[in-house]
Amino acid sequence: MISSFGQRFGAHLMLAVVALVLILIGRVSLTEEAAAVDIGVGGETAVSPILSPATTLPPPVVSGSAAQPQPISALPVVSDNSLSPLPNPHTFQAQPPSHQFETYIVERGDTPNKIADQFGISAATLLGGNPWMSQESNQLQSGTEITILPSDGALHTVKPGETVESIAADYEVPAEAIIAFASNNLEFPYRLQPDTQLMVPGAEIGLFYWTAPKTVAGSGSNGGGSGPSTFTVQGTGSFIWPMTSRCITQYAWYGHPALDMAVPEGTPVVAADRGTVTYASWAAGTYFDYGYLVVVNHGNGFETLYAHLGRIDVFPGQVVEKGAVIAASGNSGRSSGPHLHLEVRLNDIRYDPLLYLSGPTQDCTYTAN
Repeated sequence: MISSFGQRFGAHLMLAVVALVLILIGRVSLTEEAAAVDIGVGGETAVSPILSPATTLPPPVVSGSAAQPQPISALPVVSDNSLSPLPNPHTFQAQPPSHQFETYIVERGDTPNKIADQFGISAATLLGGNPWMSQESNQLQSGTEITILPSDGALHTVKPGETVESIAADYEVPAEAIIAFASNNLEFPYRLQPDTQLMVPGAEIGLFYWTAPKTVAGSGSNGGGSGPSTFTVQGTGSFIWPMTSRCITQYAWYGHPALDMAVPEGTPVVAADRGTVTYASWAAGTYFDYGYLVVVNHGNGFETLYAHLGRIDVFPGQVVEKGAVIAASGNSGRSSGPHLHLEVRLNDIRYDPLLYLSGPTQDCTYTAN
């Protein structure tokens, strides 16, 4: 009987010890959680922030019996060690243009206008695909390969910082036309790669143009202004060839509104009509292409320009007669061979000099200068 009671008492004692241990463990856990809990104003419970080890909470500023609010600068700094998701950027890779334009090999006797008509494009478009054609008189030789654009327009070489909108504005064409041209490979957001070429439908390459002086000190002009009344000395209205050579290496066309005539250096150049010299010097600045240049104003709206000279024999303001020597031919400026570049202008509009010069000519477009 006593033995049975002892066994029951020992079992109850063991259960009591286990319960006591569990109670002690629960109190320790509650104490740790309570360390992160403060009793807020008005008895409300507020969760305190977890402070970094180096951060201590400054004591409240007490004035009288009421605690004053702490300034923002005195608030504890909260440590946030949580991980932020890494960004996943998507880089847009613009595709370069993939033009496959037709090419043409120049044959003997070809001219820019003839080639343009053959492919159903304008002469301006022929220049738009081959801008070098307006620079040198001997570029359009037999065997030269040129680019034929599929429709009227121009190729534009992209410069750093340019956009589709800025290019469209420069050529005065809709930006949508550039975007819609398939081989330009333009996709939103239409980023351009410098040094690539875009086809600009409907565009024309602007031609270089320089306006000669209209008044010259000591020229005998009757005052300022422009036009026929500027100069008292007037020409006859008819023109003679400025040289004996009539070997034409480049005829007048859209990209070159002038005549280029092959001739040995040092050949005398004469005034095509009577007039006043308004320019006689190296063509400096943006019009250096002309090299040594003489301009004669004929006092009736006409001007003649003689470029790529090797020597100048007149001065601004000098009155010259028709047929008088004004210079010698040369190879100055943008020129790859000795020749004379002749322009005839009427009221600042350039016309084909052959409209005003009579007599036979020799077609030398298939030979180098």
